[in-house]
Amino acid sequence: MAEFTLEDIRNMDYIFRINLINSCSGFKSANLIGTKDNLGVTNVAVFSSVTHLGSNPGLLGFFLRPTTVIRNTYDNIKSSGKYTINHIYDDIIEDAHHTSAKYDSDISEFDVTNLEAEYKDNFWAPFVKDCPVQIAMSYVEEYPIKVNNTILLIGQIDKIYVKDELLLKDGFIDLAKGKVATINGLDAYAVPELKTRLEYQRPKNVSTNNND
Repeated sequence: MAEFTLEDIRNMDYIFRINLINSCSGFKSANLIGTKDNLGVTNVAVFSSVTHLGSNPGLLGFFLRPTTVIRNTYDNIKSSGKYTINHIYDDIIEDAHHTSAKYDSDISEFDVTNLEAEYKDNFWAPFVKDCPVQIAMSYVEEYPIKVNNTILLIGQIDKIYVKDELLLKDGFIDLAKGKVATINGLDAYAVPELKTRLEYQRPKNVSTNNND
């Protein structure tokens, strides 16, 4: 197997390092976060760091890079307190990835891609039309990560929209049936298949021998 020490990582080529470190953690969620500023200009951007933080209340977190440069998603969330999380699926992968390009705040990614904004139930921020799972979120709090100046932003789930055919009787969302994508590293997308679901695991009855 290939091996990389801390010294190797520090001294390696920049592109090689970011590809290695971004992919070594495994497959990540692939989501589009939709926001809107106070002037009504929409923004949608791809994120691979959305993660579950709790079920009651329903909390999701995601990480943002340092705000030393313009971060439209962060600014819009802080000003309105509202945003959406939309699962990327196979038909929109290329357009979703293009939202990582750095546009000025007065240009909406909806206008430069085939992605369509959709509004539901008078929610402030736009959803991405036809995404199999769409989640309305409210800002709760944030935590600075001092070691690299990133931010963990935490939000509460206000409402979830799921395509009927993906929702099972026990509440499980079959993302594979919706052809929901994952991200490997920075730029590789995969559409996984469901292999199996396993029951809740409990310890096995293991006999112990107390004899010395």
